[in-house]
Amino acid sequence: MPSKKQQRRREKLRRHEWEEVYVDADGNELDADEAAELIEPAKAAKGKAQPQGRARSRRTVDPPSWKRTAKRGALFFPLMLIVVFVLGANDNTTIAQKVVSTLFLMAFFLPFSYFLDTMVWRATQRRLNRTDTPKKKR
Repeated sequence: MPSKKQQRRREKLRRHEWEEVYVDADGNELDADEAAELIEPAKAAKGKAQPQGRARSRRTVDPPSWKRTAKRGALFFPLMLIVVFVLGANDNTTIAQKVVSTLFLMAFFLPFSYFLDTMVWRATQRRLNRTDTPKKKR
């Protein structure tokens, strides 16, 4: 027997009216008959070469590199500089001091970012190795 929560969700889905809307490549709405005419020739052209199920594609994770980490640092440096300027608006610090403090932050950010890339890459490699090798029976 479904729970109360499941019953409420099912009722919510049933009380809405659903309507199919067909849109062509130009963004114009089409009637169901016109859409069927456009879909049928496309299906006939594809044939039955398409597999029925979709394979889930995984995101490829590249090994960590200092070059990619430096690029990420170049993107984050202006953001960190803005944060230092905003948070230190009432200070009597100079612009040079704010830039130096941002460079100090980057000195921690870059190795930490490389470390995170390494951890993600290792976890991905472990997951790939685990799915590639067959499980041993005990």
